[in-house]
Amino acid sequence: METNILIVEDHELTRFGLKTAFESCDFVKNIFEAESAETAIEIVENNSVDLIIMDLGLPGMNGIDATEKIKNYNKDIKIVILTSHNDDQEVLNSLKAGANAYCSKEINPKRLIQVIQSVLEGAAWFDPSISHVVLSAATKSQSDEVHKPLKDYNLTSRETQILKLITEGYSNNEIANELYVSINTTKAHVASILQKLEVDDRLQAALKALKERLV
Repeated sequence: METNILIVEDHELTRFGLKTAFESCDFVKNIFEAESAETAIEIVENNSVDLIIMDLGLPGMNGIDATEKIKNYNKDIKIVILTSHNDDQEVLNSLKAGANAYCSKEINPKRLIQVIQSVLEGAAWFDPSISHVVLSAATKSQSDEVHKPLKDYNLTSRETQILKLITEGYSNNEIANELYVSINTTKAHVASILQKLEVDDRLQAALKALKERLV
């Protein structure tokens, strides 16, 4: 599948480095660039964009607000946060805004490309340096709701196994390889999980699984 990528980054050298890395990827068709969130929104409204690399510290509108606006415009666009900011609240706000992945700018370019491919396949991915933030938030939610019974979603043992892999950032292909099942079987299980959990995507499923101790 050919992918149109938008790089939203106010530092020209960083944009150039990312663009150079993506130009070598055979799955990338077009690469758009924006120095600000406002320009990024205009590009999204006037072009077909599949995935966005989003910086947080942008001039004018910040990356979190931009993520929320773009997701409200088109929830199917995948957004990967790429930033040097690891503030706990910014991490959580990014996820609440709809980000599909959160990466540190220190990530290896080859690893970033792997993350992008996983996100395009439907996976959610968190940089190891911020994974504790998500887990801490989930733990807090559990303690806040300690008196509320956990709902039984009637997940099968296989669905629970796959849900755990989803929370660990596995893509459908990676799940299929891990469990020695076909990709179609994996997709069917994931669809069933989303339906049972009453969520729209894998990221929401992962957060719900952590919050309600389903895995």
